[in-house]
Amino acid sequence: MSESQETSIAASKSETISRRRFVAGAGAAALSLTVIKPELARGFGANSKVNLGLIGCGGRGTWIAELFAQHGGYNVVAVADYFQDRADNAGGKLGVPEANRFTGLYGYKKLFEKVDAVAIESPPYFHPEQAALAVDAGCHTYVAKPIAVDVPGCHSIGDSGRKASRKKLAFLVDFQTRADPFFIEALKRVHDGAIGEFTFGEAIYHADCPFKRMYDAWRSDPDNSEVRLRSWGLDKILSGDIITEQNIHTLDVMSWIMDSEPVSAVGVGGRTIRPVGTCNDHFALLFEYPNKVGITFSSKQFSGHGTQPDGIRNRMFGSKGVLETAYGNDMVMIRGENFYRGGKSPGIYKDGAVANINTFHQNIVEGNFENPTVAPSVRSNLVTILGRTAAYTGRKVNWKRLVKSTEKLDANLKGLKS
Repeated sequence: MSESQETSIAASKSETISRRRFVAGAGAAALSLTVIKPELARGFGANSKVNLGLIGCGGRGTWIAELFAQHGGYNVVAVADYFQDRADNAGGKLGVPEANRFTGLYGYKKLFEKVDAVAIESPPYFHPEQAALAVDAGCHTYVAKPIAVDVPGCHSIGDSGRKASRKKLAFLVDFQTRADPFFIEALKRVHDGAIGEFTFGEAIYHADCPFKRMYDAWRSDPDNSEVRLRSWGLDKILSGDIITEQNIHTLDVMSWIMDSEPVSAVGVGGRTIRPVGTCNDHFALLFEYPNKVGITFSSKQFSGHGTQPDGIRNRMFGSKGVLETAYGNDMVMIRGENFYRGGKSPGIYKDGAVANINTFHQNIVEGNFENPTVAPSVRSNLVTILGRTAAYTGRKVNWKRLVKSTEKLDANLKGLKS
């Protein structure tokens, strides 16, 4: 346990609920100040500790909860995961009492009464429902990308973000690039006209499969719901397929560059090389934006045998220059009439998360509940579904029609314990 995980771990349930509701402004008028500690009556101060619960105790969930604990402004006081071993592993590392380690498909609901805020790091399929219930419970909410796997789920997250603002709750979606200073400055310059009129663009996410560790579990019994849940990165319903679960990083940058809704998408995809799972291992698409600006997109999750460039990259060509972005070890820069050297962010994966964790805390203690990450995250997530739908159907898919879809994906997780 870090030194920051202190006295509020042992705070009573009633005090925690009173504090959260008071800070959220929900039902505050009904609460008697005589039963609230003086410091709680003032809300969160600059040095206040926020009691945080983790939903989803896999590798990234445990890692990011450790970053919350290292921040110094949070006490990680509860964890929830379907699997007992994962809840115990995370709980042990974070110093969470056994009584606050919740399991089962809906065990996370018990966590809400223990905390002021939650970090949702479960498989993407569950994010909309978990976020909605967290906001309803009066919790500040931090959500991993992607936010959803279908159109209704995206709209649900949008609704939750707006509801959080009304309830005076912080709601943040964790995109690392959106917190990187080189990306921020380059995109600001582009939107101020640095590369002139857009002509066309390119976007790629070329990588090996990040889920090879799940192959053996999947092979053991791919029809078993618990096996699917442990191997969720190979399941196109639980993950949203690679274009939503992973490729959203580069498609979010594309959406950020364009700062508008696409018109349509057309393309193909498939699973040719990866031996297991139901997800595609590649996509090749064309997104059309207003003014007939086309952006080609391709992704893979298999070996490129050393070919370059690889990685998460975007290029936008304009009448005055070219924007180039890369996630990690290569440059973010603008070439042309308005040259911007930019720079590299080799630590962006961690540094972006640390920056977002800090912003989340600042928003809570300073009472900033505008929640500006929600709307662009919803749009970017919908862009991935637009491309996925085009590839699945083999047809050109119109944006305005797609966003009206009411089709909800059903993971059919029969037999799981609640």
